[in-house]
Amino acid sequence: YVIDARAPLACINPEFEKYTEKLPVIYILNKVDLADKKETERWKSRFTTLNSRAVSLDSTKTGSSKTLFALANDLCRNELERKRKKGIRATLRCMVIGVPNCGKSTLINNLCGRKKAYAENRAGVTRGKQWIKINDFLEVLDTPGTLYPKIENQVYAGHLAFIGSIRDEIVDKYELSLELLKELLEKYPALIQNRYEIDSGASLADIMGQIAFKRGLLLKGGVPDEERCGIAIIDDFRKGRLGNITLETCDENL
Repeated sequence: YVIDARAPLACINPEFEKYTEKLPVIYILNKVDLADKKETERWKSRFTTLNSRAVSLDSTKTGSSKTLFALANDLCRNELERKRKKGIRATLRCMVIGVPNCGKSTLINNLCGRKKAYAENRAGVTRGKQWIKINDFLEVLDTPGTLYPKIENQVYAGHLAFIGSIRDEIVDKYELSLELLKELLEKYPALIQNRYEIDSGASLADIMGQIAFKRGLLLKGGVPDEERCGIAIIDDFRKGRLGNITLETCDENL
């Protein structure tokens, strides 16, 4: 179960409960290089149960997924042992699930050590299911990113949009950037101040104007280009230029 470490709760899809309630699960807090490290450790503890394990990793880093082989074997050891006693060499078959743009295909390529699944840093790249052989003992099913049919929690909907799990083409970038800026000013004000050197006591619209002027994102007549400024702020967040950020604390309810 691949989860963006910056928004663990928003990435939990209720539609997947039919799998997670019955089968062993490895929760992978991915993109850990972009997240708040203390919060990530707390989330790892929370996702670890009798029938699940949790690990944090950056799936773009070569070899970072090697620990998953031991975790998978540990979770399935009883079944593997039962088959071994019958003289059967079992192959673990694992389904890789998660919301769009959480890094599923990148993780699979990391497991393989080479590119087998098509991956890009945007939502909706994987179109269909495909079984991929990792080695003689492990096969994984790559699946398209799946958003839940109705996202009732608008805060989580915003978080999914911030991390790029909702296609950028269907959201208003300026409005989205205002919501992102508002939330980050509440949770990580020092990071915003350090990055943009703004007057944190100003209104959101004025802060956006300050950022636009500092970045030279202006229209004719020196008017701030709100859309380009909004895109720049979202891009700074997604690429970690603002610092390590986790939008949801472990105190919140699953």
